[in-house]
Amino acid sequence: MRLSTAGGRSPAVRIARRAAFTVAAIAGLGVAAPGFAQGAHEVLTRAAEAARTLNYSGTIVYQRGNTMESSRIVHVNEAGDEQEKLVSLDGPAREVIREKGEVRCYYPDAKTVRIEPRTFRNAFPALSPQQQGSLVNYYTMRAGEGGRVAGIDAKSWRFEPKDGLRYAHEFWTDPATGMLLKARILSERGEVVGQYAFTDLAIDPKLDRAAANPTWSPAPANWRVRQMKLESSELTETGWMVAKPPAGFVRIMEGRRGVGDRLEGLTQIVYSDGLVAVSIFVERRGGAQRYYGKARQGGINQYSVRQDDYVITALGEVPAETVRQFATSVARR
Repeated sequence: MRLSTAGGRSPAVRIARRAAFTVAAIAGLGVAAPGFAQGAHEVLTRAAEAARTLNYSGTIVYQRGNTMESSRIVHVNEAGDEQEKLVSLDGPAREVIREKGEVRCYYPDAKTVRIEPRTFRNAFPALSPQQQGSLVNYYTMRAGEGGRVAGIDAKSWRFEPKDGLRYAHEFWTDPATGMLLKARILSERGEVVGQYAFTDLAIDPKLDRAAANPTWSPAPANWRVRQMKLESSELTETGWMVAKPPAGFVRIMEGRRGVGDRLEGLTQIVYSDGLVAVSIFVERRGGAQRYYGKARQGGINQYSVRQDDYVITALGEVPAETVRQFATSVARR
């Protein structure tokens, strides 16, 4: 079954797909828990710091199942003020600007700009002590064989799951700068279900901030501006809960989404085990969502159920059983 619907993807699928792979690929590199090898802790901490503080540009290739896409990235940090520009190089034209807690997505073919709060950092979000403990309890970490990535002799690290509720993850880092160069998600059968990698990377302390500026103004003339609103990017009570989340996953975000000043449209709850994020959406029936049960696209598994007048959808780059457990455990508070 497809993730898309006859009328296009539901709001839940569109929102989660933008976040799912990035969080899944690199969330766990922000910090390592006590009990991991000291050398690995230092490497991963360096990777987190490099992604935030270095000025760099490069080309990233994303792979999800049999689908691949490439983007050009520019990241600038001036005295702690970050700005990032991501431009798609194939498929429909798209430019994404991330700065000051906001994400602006420009779609020039459709003359549309979508503005929304930045609910996830694109790299290395903070991890709670509970999540750090999850890395010890639910994954085994070991050094990999390394290899060349973007012309750099990289070191690699592998997180192997201890149960059937999560996938294995591999990371490659630059020994000189600590920069994350490649991230891969592997299925239970060892197949690559998701991957991103730099094909070229230039680290330039003098990179001009103008290189990360948007091509268009914040609200271009004759364009449609869609201002999305999120009540909270942290833990706001929405009236919904996951009664029995899969072991090792903790709630990291809860809020309501809407357009403009309206917030009644969509509830979003996000759980993480420290390496991967699973999004749960609750929306009223009658919208774009027309499929129920399980679905899959690349490494993203989805499970949707009906509950009274609502559709509950859980999705993420985890095994199908994990999203099923999430979706069927959602209840009113």
